[in-house]
Amino acid sequence: MKPLKRQLHEIIFEADTKLGKRFDIFLILLILFSIVVVIVESDETILPDHKGWFVIAEWTVTLIFTFEYFLRIWIVEKPRKYIFSFFGIIDLLAILPTYLGLLVGGTQMLIVVRALRLVRIFRVLKLTRYVKEASVLWSALVTSRSKIGVFLFVVLILVTILGTVMHIVENPYNEGFRSIPQSLYWAIVTLTTVGYGDIAPVTVLGKFIAGFIMITGYAILAVPTGIVTSELVKESRKPINTRVCPSCLEEGHDTEAAYCKYCGQHLG
Repeated sequence: MKPLKRQLHEIIFEADTKLGKRFDIFLILLILFSIVVVIVESDETILPDHKGWFVIAEWTVTLIFTFEYFLRIWIVEKPRKYIFSFFGIIDLLAILPTYLGLLVGGTQMLIVVRALRLVRIFRVLKLTRYVKEASVLWSALVTSRSKIGVFLFVVLILVTILGTVMHIVENPYNEGFRSIPQSLYWAIVTLTTVGYGDIAPVTVLGKFIAGFIMITGYAILAVPTGIVTSELVKESRKPINTRVCPSCLEEGHDTEAAYCKYCGQHLG
């Protein structure tokens, strides 16, 4: 990697240097500012006589994000790796709606344009890149995905069984349980302790089963929390390092590492 690209890579992709921290802080403030603009712009009663300033602010932010997006593509050795990565897609979503709004014309397409502009709120996801704790949480979720997957599968089986049983018990006396899909909906709402109240059992046996589901729901909700918390404790003990490989864009390297442990690229 050329010296200029190497220096820009440390500033833009990493946060261990003074310039890198300043760059991250600048982008965080810019993202927060753009989100405030989107929120305020959606209410026409707020600053009704300053719509022109919203347009100027939006295009200023979009142009800066556009420059940042293409600069990241130019810096990395494998542009496709970045473009199709999670943050690459988020960076594209941060700028695409503004440009698409120029291409969609006609009064009948105003709703589409408005929807495209509201997609700019996805810029809030850009913040996760600059919050170290977010990477720890993400790593914990990825590590525990298989356990959570098994847990959700068991919950799905439980909901299917209980929903079907409630359909058999309540259907003759209660219109709310007239079909299995409707009963499954009620079982999900009850098991998750949401309890909308739009459907309720009327038979004694149905109420007994409902009470069982409610109590079970409290116990079930604690399971994924415990799984993620366990992995979160493990991840939090690992030293946090923001060094990013210029080739594969992977993080999590040891502080003293000279080469990427994923692809073998020299870290510089």
